[in-house]
Amino acid sequence: MKKNSVQELALFGGPPAFEETLHVGRPNIGNREKLQARINDLLDRRWLSNNGPFLIELEQRLAEFLKVDHCVAIANATIALEIAARALELQGEVILPSFTFVATAHAMQWLGITPVFCDVDPLTHNIDPAEVERLITPRTTGILGVHVWGRACNVEALNDIAQRHGLKVMFDAAHALACTHHGRIIGGFGHAEVFSFHATKFFNSFEGGAITTNDEEIAQRARSMRNFGFAGLDKVVGLGTNGKMSEISAAMGLTSLESLDEFIDVNRRNYRAYIAELDGIPGIRMIQYDPQERNNYQYIVIEVDEEKAVIDRDTVVDILHAENIRARRYFYPGCHQMEPYRSWHVPPLPETERLTQRVLQLPTGTAVTPREIEKICAIIRFAVSSSGEILKRTKRTDAD
Repeated sequence: MKKNSVQELALFGGPPAFEETLHVGRPNIGNREKLQARINDLLDRRWLSNNGPFLIELEQRLAEFLKVDHCVAIANATIALEIAARALELQGEVILPSFTFVATAHAMQWLGITPVFCDVDPLTHNIDPAEVERLITPRTTGILGVHVWGRACNVEALNDIAQRHGLKVMFDAAHALACTHHGRIIGGFGHAEVFSFHATKFFNSFEGGAITTNDEEIAQRARSMRNFGFAGLDKVVGLGTNGKMSEISAAMGLTSLESLDEFIDVNRRNYRAYIAELDGIPGIRMIQYDPQERNNYQYIVIEVDEEKAVIDRDTVVDILHAENIRARRYFYPGCHQMEPYRSWHVPPLPETERLTQRVLQLPTGTAVTPREIEKICAIIRFAVSSSGEILKRTKRTDAD
């Protein structure tokens, strides 16, 4: 079902379903009074950056929560990926999925490391270990897995491959704060993991990220690199950058951490509501979380099967946008189809390319109510059912 047919839908004939636009990734806000008290505190101290007390507290509390020896707070997750890669001394080629946010690839390329794009498992949406092994060359120094939607990579298989080939393993855990793998909380897998605390994440520090590791040497390198390579007053021991997290971001991070359970509870409620409301809609498959694991339920993701739904994903997006629902295509069109990588003529990645044509993320978080979820799903149900009727009518007309 293409756009010219779907424009016959009644949805396009009236006012939008929502006066206020519902966005994917609308920020969660914790306790405002506690945040404002922390901001007043840091202003009174006039300590705004450079390893302040709020940053130290945030690192300690996150390390305890994630059950890791070291947590290094960074200005944002992209710089965290770059610093982690340097701390691991990666070079040459690093194998990573194309089905990820482009920052994962850009962070490597920015350092002069060649990202080698790997296909994904169609069921988990995570990097396919069998494909990883096939892509290893003499220039490969590392594997960068991404825990897509907070569902962990096949950590064991990737570690096994890395050990056999003498490679480093790190993980982009931007989606995975508070999630577990085989009952163990994500954060201590591989040589290092990187989290994002961007405003669009369910846990945010306005802007920020962190590197977690159980390796003291890696942590020490990361701490020095985030501060221009300093290791003490007036002592620069190596190359570095400015990756420091500000005190105001750390204050927001602490405030978010205190509301973490509340955020997850709301996400879980919304997730269950979506499951119930989308049930039985032809061609609509919702990505579900393993009930045996702890999840943050941050992402409400559906796949649109055009043949069964008689409507394509992009048309569903257009319909939702027309109703002031800012759903998002993820991770369209795939990193390997973006510049500068598109010009490299990367070999086809069939599962990645299929997913980027089918995947759609829907709004959730504390800004979305159960009633709004009902209306969102009703629009999707109406669009799918109406597209089928339009197709039937078109076929009858053609037959006449």
